[in-house]
Order: sequence, then structure tokens, then C-alpha cells
Amino acid sequence: MTVILPPQPVFGKPVTQAPSPDTLRFLAARRSSSAVTLAAPGPSDAELDQLLHLAARVPDHGKLAPWRFIVLDAEGKAAFAAKLEALALGRGDTRAAAKLVKLKTPPMGVAVISRETRGDIPAWEQQLSAGAACTNLLYAAIAMGYGANWITDWYAYDRDAATILGLADNERVAGYVFIGTPNEPPLERERPNVENLISRWRG
Repeated sequence: MTVILPPQPVFGKPVTQAPSPDTLRFLAARRSSSAVTLAAPGPSDAELDQLLHLAARVPDHGKLAPWRFIVLDAEGKAAFAAKLEALALGRGDTRAAAKLVKLKTPPMGVAVISRETRGDIPAWEQQLSAGAACTNLLYAAIAMGYGANWITDWYAYDRDAATILGLADNERVAGYVFIGTPNEPPLERERPNVENLISRWRG
């Protein structure tokens, strides 16, 4: 799907904010696709470039850009999965190896990496910004017409897996966002009763 995005706003210039009913309708029906239903084709290089630029337009206290993106294209993802599988099986953990199907199946993925910068901005706020980058990437991929799924699983938290991915000591995986063409529509999941989650502070 070819999407022509407007040019990036110029630093320091006013940014027009207009009502977008289409965005509200999209959010009202947004649904992730199961990773095992995602098949080729995935985004082209040009589309992926657009998606990553959109992913980076998130709240970022201190302008630290406390995240980066590692693209897992078909060849790279297959090599990464093979190393993770060897890691799991070397530990005798067949269950962990089996969970890699969600990594192996989609045509491509992006690892969103949270990276902490020491200073005045709390680490928690930096991590939240990385989570927002995952959300933006997920939503942008779906809005572009693809299916997408945000996954963590064991290889997002395992230090040996982080070493394989090439992460520094101050980095961790915020999420893997897998993208492709869904071979079946996602089913709606159970949603919380939002009314039970709302309170009003009265002092």
C-alpha cells in the first residue's frame, strides 16, 4: 500500500492540529493480528522508513530519544531466530524454543529498544516513551493496511538474548513489533469495563 505522507514539520514552526474523525474510528476498532497469521508481503523499505519516522513522533520528556529501532528483515530475523533456538535448546528448554514460532512466522519485525540516559529525566519516563514508540509503530502499521503484533516473550528479557541482539548494558527490549499481511481477520478480544476503571479526584 503506497501512502504519501505530508513532509515532516519544520522545527520551530507551528504545527496545524485538525480534528480527525477517521483517527477516532480507527482507534475504536483497532485490533492486533496474531503473529502466526502474518505472512508476506510486509512493508517495503520505503514504507518501513515512513513507519519508523511515525514511531519516533512520541512524547519524549527531555528530548532524549530514549529508544532506537533494530530492523529484523526476513534474512536477519531468520538468523536471529536460529541463534535464539540454539540458546534455548542448549539449555534444554524446548518450551522456549517452541515459542519462537511468533518470531519466525511474520515476514519482518522491529525490535524497539529502550535505552536509559542518566540525568534529570526519571528512567520510568524514558521507558514510557519507548513504550509509546511501540504503540505508534503498531498503530501506524495497521493504519497502513498491514497486520501487526507487539510481543515481548522470554527473548525480550533474557540477557543472553540481549547479547545476541547486540544491546548495551543500559538497553533493554521494550517490544518486538511484527508486521505482515494477515491471512485472516483478527477476532475482537474481551475488553475491560472502562466505567469500573474511572474515578474522579475530589480532594
